[in-house]
Amino acid sequence: MTTRRILSALAVSLVAGASALGYYAVEEGHKPGYKDTPHLPGGKWRVHDAERPHPPVVTPGAKVGDAPSDAVVLFDGKDLSKWRGDHGDPTWEVVDGAIVAKAGSGSLISREEFGDAQIHVEWSAPDPPKGNDQGRGNSGILIFGRYEIQVLDNYKNPTYADGHAGAVYGQHPPLANALRPPGEWQCYDILFTAPKFKEDGSVETPAYVTVLVNGVVVQNHAEIYGAMAFRELGRYSPHGPKGPLAFQDHGDPVRFRNIWVRPIPAQDQG
Repeated sequence: MTTRRILSALAVSLVAGASALGYYAVEEGHKPGYKDTPHLPGGKWRVHDAERPHPPVVTPGAKVGDAPSDAVVLFDGKDLSKWRGDHGDPTWEVVDGAIVAKAGSGSLISREEFGDAQIHVEWSAPDPPKGNDQGRGNSGILIFGRYEIQVLDNYKNPTYADGHAGAVYGQHPPLANALRPPGEWQCYDILFTAPKFKEDGSVETPAYVTVLVNGVVVQNHAEIYGAMAFRELGRYSPHGPKGPLAFQDHGDPVRFRNIWVRPIPAQDQG
């Protein structure tokens, strides 16, 4: 048999097999899927359920790092209208399309609050670098204003492990040091699952976080032990289901740009 005949016979066989499995059994006007398959555990939906709601359409950004269509853009290079300071309007500055931390000005805090979220932040440490250890390009991303993902210039600058860039500060060192040199832009992508509390204020489920630094996974669904603390073990205090995003003033003129948050809906259970 020639190669062409073999391929033709194989194609006919695959189509026949697919039809036998029901892949082509959906009649015109019917929803794709099935109504006679087993139920998924713990819910009302069946495997391949024809009635199960479809996911919403989200248009991705034009290039990697751009905000998708359903994201809340907190800073687009123009102004600080979506931010406040510790005691009123923010006093950080916008220079050449970037927010610059201003020493002694306190935190920069988002006016909008979020729960479970995908967070994108780009930042750059001062160049030439000044200082060492924790005194070089230091800031922090405080989710709910309390759970810190460390921002620090660790490019050829050693410090204690759980204080490195990408650490859950004081709790989990990053799995890798993936920083670029100071002056270059660093990219953080964070997936945050908010904690839940019981009526008595005790923790029902802790917070979890996954962090990518410049595309490298440095936290993989890490459990957060509590709020950020220095030289102490962080503890939980009960709070609501949403909180602000904040940036820490640590005295260094760290720059931030392209900040957006995408709220993550609850997972559709079976």
